[in-house]
Amino acid sequence: MNFESILKIASTNGPMFLRGAGMTLLISMIGTVVGFIIGLLIGIVRTIPIPENGAKKVILKFVNTIFSIYIEIFRGTPMIVQAMVIYYGSAAAFGVDMNRIFAAIFIVSINTGAYMSEIIRGGIVSIDKGQFEAAQAIGMNHIQTMVNVILPQAIRNILPAMGNEFVINIKDTSVLNVISVTELYFQTKSVAGNNFKYYESFFIACVLYFIMTFTITRILRYIERRLDGPENYVKYANEMQVKKAMIGRTKECNANQY
Repeated sequence: MNFESILKIASTNGPMFLRGAGMTLLISMIGTVVGFIIGLLIGIVRTIPIPENGAKKVILKFVNTIFSIYIEIFRGTPMIVQAMVIYYGSAAAFGVDMNRIFAAIFIVSINTGAYMSEIIRGGIVSIDKGQFEAAQAIGMNHIQTMVNVILPQAIRNILPAMGNEFVINIKDTSVLNVISVTELYFQTKSVAGNNFKYYESFFIACVLYFIMTFTITRILRYIERRLDGPENYVKYANEMQVKKAMIGRTKECNANQY
């Protein structure tokens, strides 16, 4: 490995690599956030109890069918194919000339939304049914139950999977070079095409991808630890209650003896 050549390429084309890395982070971050919102809405709707009869049953079944088709299509096809179909297909079929950055964010968002919806639905289903019943017993509707009882627990449980989706999006943005989005892979390919040193150029890209994904995973792990709270803690209130109860019982026993 020629480290001098790698350093020379990095110093000469540093701004291109950094612009590409910045675009990769921008697309993956916005796409993950929007995808999470899409997945959250779909996950909540798909967990609404379906009544036995009435118009609400028909509406919910129809909506769930549409969501199922959306999920199966975008989970069952590669993102690179989705990018080609959405970007070039919208221009050919509807005459819509989409901005490449907008198209990239849109593609990543709807792709992530399909995966997030199943992740969130699984997190909701994993919560004990007794909590749903308890919330309904005190008069909460489905939305109130989700916001106040279920989602705070479900989101903590699915946080590792959500972080994994973010990391996957950072890497999968490389397929967006097929619609000429100037992310890291596209910029690296341009650099390698100019200097004909593909190994050295893509080695730099490899290091940048690793730095981004490793940093994100460390940040998410820190957030998980913060949400977990301390491993060792003392329940002061409970201890005081136990001590008071024990003192009361001791006095009662002594009084009975006399």
